[in-house]
Amino acid sequence: MSKASSIRELSSEQLDHELRGAQESLFRLRLQAATERNDVPTNAKKLRRRIAQILTVRREREQS
Repeated sequence: MSKASSIRELSSEQLDHELRGAQESLFRLRLQAATERNDVPTNAKKLRRRIAQILTVRREREQS
């Protein structure tokens, strides 16, 4: 996963696209976990962190 500094370099449209992609991936991982087919459980944690970073950058931009 990339650092928050690289997320800050993205445009607003790219942030929205990244956010949607991360949320869809997290949804798929949750379905896999429910059906006990999740091979790497740490991926969900990484995706949640990525989503939080993106939302933080979006909020920073709204406030400035």
